[in-house]
Amino acid sequence: MQVSEVQQLQLQIQLQHHHNQETPMCKKIQVQEDENSKVVEGDDFLIPPLNFAMVDNGIFRSGFPEPVNFSFLQTLRLRSIIYLCPEPYPETNLEFLKSNGIKLYHFGIEGHKEPFVNIPEDTIREALKVLLDVRNHPVIIHCKRGKHRTGCLVGCYRKMQKWCLSSVFDEYQRFAAAKARVSDQRFVELFDISSMKHLPISFSCLKR
Repeated sequence: MQVSEVQQLQLQIQLQHHHNQETPMCKKIQVQEDENSKVVEGDDFLIPPLNFAMVDNGIFRSGFPEPVNFSFLQTLRLRSIIYLCPEPYPETNLEFLKSNGIKLYHFGIEGHKEPFVNIPEDTIREALKVLLDVRNHPVIIHCKRGKHRTGCLVGCYRKMQKWCLSSVFDEYQRFAAAKARVSDQRFVELFDISSMKHLPISFSCLKR
C-alpha cells in the first residue's frame, strides 16, 4: 500500500511537532487534503525568516524578514533589530517595528563580492556594542541572506565569547555553505577585540 504525499507530510509534521512540543514559539500546524488533493495549511502556521537561528539567549540571526515572517517574529518579543544592509528599511517593515515597539539599529555595510570586499571594522565595532547591551535583548541580526555580513558580526561576537577559530569558522560555513568567503573569515580572524574588553559580557555560554 503506497502512502500519499499528503500522508507523508502529515507524518513529518506530527514528528516535528512532537520534537518541538515544549518550544513556546512552535505552534501546531493543521494540515488537511481538500477536494482537489491539495495541501491546506492552518491559520496558525508560523514561518521564520530565511536562515533563522538562535545565537545565544536573547540573540537571533536571519536573512531579511518578509511580511510573511512577522507573526513568527512576534513570538520572539524582540526589543531591537540590527540591520546590516545599506538600503533603507522597507516601509512595511518599519510599520511592523513601530506597532511592536521594536527599535531599529541600521549599520549599512555594502554586500561586495570577492575579491572587492571592504568590511568596515569600525561599523562592526559599533554593531557589537549594540549587540552586547542586554537592554537591547531580545535582538535579531540580519542582512539580506543572513550569510556574509551577519556571519562576520556573529563571528566577531564569538571571539568575544572566547570561541576557538575553528568553531567560529564552522558556524560561519554552516550558513554561508557554498558561498563562504575566505575574506570574511580572514576579517574575523584579524578582528581585534582587545579594545572592547571593557564592555560587560553576560552571555549564557560564559555562565556555565
